Amino acid sequence: MFSSPDGLWIDPDSRIWIQTDMSESVMNTNPEYVMFGNNSMLVGDARTGDIRRFLTGPRGQEITGCIMTPDQRTLFINVQHPGATTEPEAFAAGNIDGTWPDHRNSPTGYGRSATVVIQRIDGGIIGA
Repeated sequence: MFSSPDGLWIDPDSRIWIQTDMSESVMNTNPEYVMFGNNSMLVGDARTGDIRRFLTGPRGQEITGCIMTPDQRTLFINVQHPGATTEPEAFAAGNIDGTWPDHRNSPTGYGRSATVVIQRIDGGIIGA
């Protein structure tokens, strides 16, 4: 199961990459949505109908877009507005809900959007 599909991309082998964008106001809090966890990216096999979670993003974010190199061995995905679930009062007090990607080593202490580069350890085709 997944919630709030927001982005789709079909790779050269007809795999369907699905990015989700569940509202931060319900993510991990509302009983109807808690089962979904954080926003994620899934990959579907158009031939079998099988859909699997490929990755889960950090708190308060959405996975936005993906593309891969022509040889399908490097995938690029974007993580947008991590830590966006921080309430204004908590933000003002310096209590940030997520410092991804640097965590405690972040010079600002705030989460930042980023592009993530993904490759298989064995050098194979992503999603195969």
